[in-house]
Amino acid sequence: MKDLKDISLFLLDMDGTFYLGDQLLPGSREFVTIMEETPGKDFLFLTNNSSKSRENYLKKLSKMGFDFPDDKVMTSGEAAILYLKKELPGKKVYLVGTPSLEQEFVTAGISLDSKNPDAAVLGFDTTLTYEKLWRLCDLVREGLPYIATHPDFNCPIEGGFMPDIGGMIAFVKACTGREPDVVIGKPNRYIAESASLKTGVPLSQIAMVGDRLYTDIAIGKVAGITSILVLSGETAKEDLVHSEVQPDYIFSDLGALGKAIK
Repeated sequence: MKDLKDISLFLLDMDGTFYLGDQLLPGSREFVTIMEETPGKDFLFLTNNSSKSRENYLKKLSKMGFDFPDDKVMTSGEAAILYLKKELPGKKVYLVGTPSLEQEFVTAGISLDSKNPDAAVLGFDTTLTYEKLWRLCDLVREGLPYIATHPDFNCPIEGGFMPDIGGMIAFVKACTGREPDVVIGKPNRYIAESASLKTGVPLSQIAMVGDRLYTDIAIGKVAGITSILVLSGETAKEDLVHSEVQPDYIFSDLGALGKAIK
């Protein structure tokens, strides 16, 4: 387990870690201040939620009083784009996603094609229709490369949770017998490597900070990075008793982590 002083970059989950719904969580503002005042320390927001673009998140953070630069946020959607450009360059994609995710793909130079695609990508689509799922199943059944942006079953919101992409992955498997060939987001190594590529910080100096054991904390072992659990969202301390996934560090919230770094 690395000492916190040896960590240069803290990857911050958003939902349940930095804020919940439209409410900033306790300690988040203090954490940002400490990061800005501590030499050699930086952070990057890293979220599995691909239903919104980086710009959407920056606008949300702006409403909470933060003026972050464009490169301060990375989504599983952006990481999926990087994967496609590296592994399937120039390929046409059938994308199940929100209009903002579609725009992000197009802006990045990914060609979207619903009729004759070369690959299928499943994102967290809050505009999902039966027709979209039907077409996706047809393409997956045909054997096209099948990529999912992340594996989460639920997305935390104020007052509870909303169904996430995991349920759609299960739907497609039930209908086609296939799991995604690649899942980009936490706890998979792809998104950690994308963050390392984006920032230039090696994995050995990176820590993942989040509230979920099966994504935020599990990526620690998978990607070989330090894992830090905050008890401000989905996971309660008693959940750790019978969990095979264990964090390197535990803090009540980001404020407590900030104080430990300081």
